[in-house]
Amino acid sequence: MRTIWKGSLTFGLVNVPVKVYSATEDHDVSLHQVHDADGGRIRYKRVCEICGETVAYSEIDRAYQDESQTVVLTKDDLESLPAERSREIDVVEFVPSDQVDLLTLDKAYYLEPDSTSPKAYVLLRKTLEATDRTAIVRFTLRQKTRLAALRVRGDVLVLQTLLWADEVREADFPALQEEVTVSDKELELSASLVDGFSADFDPSAFVDEYQVELRTLIDAKIEKGEAFETEETFAPAEKGGEVIDLMEALRASVEKSKAARAEASGKGVADGAARDAG
Repeated sequence: MRTIWKGSLTFGLVNVPVKVYSATEDHDVSLHQVHDADGGRIRYKRVCEICGETVAYSEIDRAYQDESQTVVLTKDDLESLPAERSREIDVVEFVPSDQVDLLTLDKAYYLEPDSTSPKAYVLLRKTLEATDRTAIVRFTLRQKTRLAALRVRGDVLVLQTLLWADEVREADFPALQEEVTVSDKELELSASLVDGFSADFDPSAFVDEYQVELRTLIDAKIEKGEAFETEETFAPAEKGGEVIDLMEALRASVEKSKAARAEASGKGVADGAARDAG
């Protein structure tokens, strides 16, 4: 794993140097858009709405806009904010673990001790386990001040960012305000059904079937020769006539792919006829 952040976990006079790692990763097959006629990669340009020019990323600033005014914030403006320089994870309070609403849990990170002795790290971990408490902390990551829950997972401290209170919507459904009568017999039958499906949760027993089928579909298309050389789907750096040359190359590639499939199909028919004759 690659370290994404270094800092110190602080509570009272205790300072625990830590390295931060992303605890999860996305295994979805990455797809992008292409032109259906020739397979060419579709790109989006950053165009200024005033001058109409394509703008380099290095020339882009951030801005706040309301109905009447726009305030531009430069990179220097953002870097001047105190939170930008903070490298501390400050413990705000320790709360009973069951008071942390699962709905507010967001991105998870592993914390690794970053000192010659992990004693302070282990002490905090054991204290959280013994008291069944979760530490609520504040820290800054990627230009944002974040609230997070610090808890224990096995032998590791896990930092899990929390949504702010105003980011969680209230569930106000009129149907749930109606008086509903549920009989004891219905509860008994429902509990029996739950019992029939009861098991110990094993995350490894479940797979993302869509991603598996998508990967199988891609591999099948490659096996059939229904693929371009990747370099042929990118436009050249030069402008002008080179684009026409690329289009010709893509068309030729399509024709070549079709010819290869036709040849393979014809060969299969011929081999079948030869076996029948034999």
